[in-house]
Amino acid sequence: MSPLSRLRRAVGQLLFERRYGVRTAELIELGELGIDGENRGYYVPASWRTLRRTLPRRSVGERDVFIDFGSGMGRMVLEAARYPFRKVIGVELSDRLHEIARQNVARTRQRLRCRDIDLVRGDVLEYPVPDDVTVVFFNNPFQGAVFTTVIERLLESVDRNPRPLKIIYYNPVEEAAILGTGRFDRVRTIAHARQARAGSPFGWTRVYTTKLG
Repeated sequence: MSPLSRLRRAVGQLLFERRYGVRTAELIELGELGIDGENRGYYVPASWRTLRRTLPRRSVGERDVFIDFGSGMGRMVLEAARYPFRKVIGVELSDRLHEIARQNVARTRQRLRCRDIDLVRGDVLEYPVPDDVTVVFFNNPFQGAVFTTVIERLLESVDRNPRPLKIIYYNPVEEAAILGTGRFDRVRTIAHARQARAGSPFGWTRVYTTKLG
């Protein structure tokens, strides 16, 4: 990333933080949080513009439910709660990040459109996927067997309660695990970084939906 790009990103993050009076813009190695391990990444928030670039507001209705796996300090939870979702859920393993997210939501709840916000502190491998989730967000929070298991559980949820399911995947390192199920179509790709390169998952956000029929 060029110095100018870093400056623009830093300014954008600062404006977001000041607007909401929240703290979300940090990069933290998971070792510092005591939760590092195989198939788990590090904490860094997605761009605050990610949802507005990938999820048209008109596509979200009062029955839709949003979930962010690896929700960190709650940036995407806050962004999603500006939409007319019925419910917004964030699942986070780190106690420290979960507590910061809880404080961020408490400071801004009265300014958010969706008031039903559920922040869950727990391991995604122990979390039962709700059967009403319709929009899923990943910011490359985990990889390998952990990611594959979550995708399998999402599809099991769809089998229990048939419905369209959309995945928004920031830095889609494990895209093959999604497309390999044969049950999703990639419907959109957006570059979120100037250095995004073809063939690399980094710098891109991709959107997938369950196949019709």
